[in-house]
Formats: sequence, C-alpha cells, structure tokens
Amino acid sequence: MKKTDNQALVIFGASGDLTERKLIPSVFNLFCGGFLPENYAVVGVSRSVYTDEEYRQKVVFENEHLKNKKAATPEKLKAFAELVFYQSVNTKEISAYSALKERLDQLDKQKSCANNYIFYLATPPSLYQTIAKGLADSGLNNQENGWSRLIVEKPFGYDLDSAKKLNKDLLSNFVEEQIYRIDHYLGKETVQNMFVTRFANSIFEPLWNRNYIHRIEVTAAEHVGVEKRGGYYDSSGALRDMIQNHLLQLVALVAMEPPVKSDAESIRNEKLKVFQSLRPYTESDVKKNVIRGQYSNSTVRGESVDGYREEDDVNAESKTETYVAMKFFIDNWRWAGVPFYIRTGKRMPTRVTEVVIHFKPNHHHLFAHDSTLANQQNVLVIRIQPNEGILLKFDMKIPGAGFNTEQVNMDFKYDELTNVYVPDAYERLILDCMQGDATLYARGDSTEAAWEFIDPILKAWEADQNIPVYGYPAGTWGPENADNLIEGKNMNWRYPCSNLADDGIYCEL
Repeated sequence: MKKTDNQALVIFGASGDLTERKLIPSVFNLFCGGFLPENYAVVGVSRSVYTDEEYRQKVVFENEHLKNKKAATPEKLKAFAELVFYQSVNTKEISAYSALKERLDQLDKQKSCANNYIFYLATPPSLYQTIAKGLADSGLNNQENGWSRLIVEKPFGYDLDSAKKLNKDLLSNFVEEQIYRIDHYLGKETVQNMFVTRFANSIFEPLWNRNYIHRIEVTAAEHVGVEKRGGYYDSSGALRDMIQNHLLQLVALVAMEPPVKSDAESIRNEKLKVFQSLRPYTESDVKKNVIRGQYSNSTVRGESVDGYREEDDVNAESKTETYVAMKFFIDNWRWAGVPFYIRTGKRMPTRVTEVVIHFKPNHHHLFAHDSTLANQQNVLVIRIQPNEGILLKFDMKIPGAGFNTEQVNMDFKYDELTNVYVPDAYERLILDCMQGDATLYARGDSTEAAWEFIDPILKAWEADQNIPVYGYPAGTWGPENADNLIEGKNMNWRYPCSNLADDGIYCEL
C-alpha cells in the first residue's frame, strides 16, 4: 500500500451539509481503519463563528451521520475529535486568507503536518475561483516545502464556455497536477472493478468490441425527486446534473482502450480519447436521438407524490428535464456502429445505477428457426448501486427432448463477501488524494471534451422551443417515447430491480 504523508485536510464550506453528511464521516472511517498518517488534522473553514470545541461538538459528537456508525464508540469519537479544528474566514475576501495561513502555520508546528495540505472546496462553484486565488495570494499553493492539492466538487461549469473559464481560473493559481475534480461515482467499488473485469479476464476482453457487442446501455435511476434542491435543480436539470459528469465518466471506463500503464496519467489519457471520439450531435440528431422528460404527480406505493413543477422553489412553468434518454456513437475502430444508450431520471421505480453489455445474438441455424431465440442475447450487467455486483445471463438447455433453452443467471454480489470492508466512495477518493493518486479524478481537458459533446444538446433545446418535454408519472420508467430509441426486434431497455438478480420484471412498481 502507498505511504500516506503527514498532512492536513482543510474543508471550505465546513458548516454545510456535504461536510457533515459525507466528508467528516468518511475521514472518521479512515481514522478507524488506521489509514490516516501519524500526524494529521482536519481544519474546517467557513464564515460562521465557532471555537474548536464548538465545531467538534457540531460535526463529531452531534453528527447523526457519524454517531450511528458501529465504530463510533465514545473513546473513538473523543480521539477523532482531537484531530478537528476550526478557522472562521470570510471566503469572499482575498485579504482574509492570511489569517488562515497563520492558523495553518500554527497547527503545523503543533501537529507536524509537514506543510502538506488538501483544500476541499465543499462550496458553491461561484466561490471556486475566489478561494483558489485567496490560497495562492497567501502562498498556500506553494509546493517548495510540502505539497498542496485542491479538491473541486461538481458541477465543473454550467456549459462549455463556463467550464473553460473555470479551468482557466483554477490553472492561474494551481497547476493541473494539484487539481482533483471529484466525481463520487468513480469512487464506487464496482466502477473501479470495471477496469479489472475488462482487462484482467480473457473471457471478456477479446469480445469487448463491435464484432461481438450489439449495444451498451447505462442507467442511473433515482427513486426520489428533487427534494430540497428545487432551486438548484431547476437551473441545472438531469443532463448537466448526471450525464455530463457521472454517466459519461462511466461510458469512458466501459469504452476506453487498454492503457499502457495502470497509473493515473495513462488511464486518464485513454478516457480523453473516448470523449474525443464521441460523434457530435447535429440539431436534427438531438430531435431524433435525445428524449427529455419531467415527472408529473402520481400515486406511488399508496402515497401521493407531487409533480416536478409542484416542488418547492421550482418554476410553475418549468421546462427543466428530470429525465434524459439518449443514443449516441463512438467513432473509433473498437466501437464503430455500436449504439450507446444512456438514461437517467428522478422519481423512477427504484434507485439503481448499472452498465449493461448486450452481446450479439448467436445466428447458428440450429436456433434461427425459433422466433423466440432469434433475438436472444447474452447480457453482462455491471451493477454500480445498490446490491453491487456482476450478473451474467446466458442460455441453458431445458431438460427433456429437443434443444429448447432458457436464459439463466450467474451472479456475484459484494455483500456476499465476508470479512471484507467495502469503503464508501468519498472515503476511497479522499484517501486517493491523500496519497497523490488522481486516477479516479477527472482531468481538465476531459471535462471540457465532455462539455463539447453535451453543449449542442443544450443549445438545440434553447433554440427550438418546439422540442418536447414529455411528461411521465412519478414512479414509472420515464416517457414511453424513450423506447423508440432502441432499434431491433424485441429489444428494449432493461428494467432493473434493487436486487441485482431479480430482473426482467416490474418488481418495483
């Protein structure tokens, strides 16, 4: 295992929801697992005024997301709290960062963190450039006597122009090697295992191309609506919120060529090539191959559910999409002619994210005469969440005379492993940054390349108000128009259940 340097984690937005819900619990898990270095500190930074003790009380002792953990004994909490500190800073004022520099210098003497810092920006994106400049003006981007790293949360821009500006602003204060653009989907164990599934198994890699694969399908469904994020979501939508980052990153892992090395630079180079090979959308392509929808009020499992336009802080005439399904192609040798299908939506029957590889059917004459078998396909399902694992579907002969077959499942699920700890996504990604491993973080050129693919869709929707936003009742799999994207007899979207192996039925409705 890589050596972890002594260091401090500095969290901007320290009084926010992300810090309390994800970041502090993740660092606590690393503490309990023995992954923190000998000398370590967490420094919360925000405009709110707290003493160290008051902040410890808030994010450690009174944190419901931490107290409920099995490892959270009074002794463990007390020991962890001693690593936590707080500094009040008006992050909008560049001159205020000198106080942070003084506090970190003081803590470095006290905790011996070797001038190594991770600055985690758990703030609105509007503050990213200001914080980066404030840190740089105070010399906290300097790496002469230690290292300095900047973790940036999504969204990485609102469109292509804003993404380019954000990258330019960040790079005026930090170098690319210091910037870690975090995408929590990439920290999930099954996403990382996709790399191993593809390249470590000779039963898959020779088949992973246009000669054997009919289509690839990626689904990211959420059972919940926008909840308390109506104001943010109404200016964002599913395309920006899910597809531009999470799902295109999954596609890159599925479609990339084998890297020459397993290091961050080699892997991220191959992912960039995938984004550069995406076939650009024309305005007519958008009308034909991109379906957007918005959930309407319905009754789900006996409970009345509001429609999107009835949610708090959402415009009553909003055309913001809560569902997107799209078809596209990757124009390179491996994937020429293979359609990729992506869909994501809120208020769907279940919460599930998975990648589905549909292999081409067997056209042997023994089975071609049977119409029920003509389109029968072997399917590999890589489940990201929940019930993480892998499912392989293939045909077996039904006992008795003749060659009647039936599709059967062979599956592996992570929760069947005993005595194996599966880390949380944020936990894994924070540890990677602590060790200087950027493999699972997005690079600036990749984020811009992804926006170049998405931007024509946004512009087409803005330019042509006649492109429809289809309604779909909450608790369903989205507009039925999305079924028309998939071409082929008896072929449609896979309808997954929360349990990986219970598929092919509407078990969640």
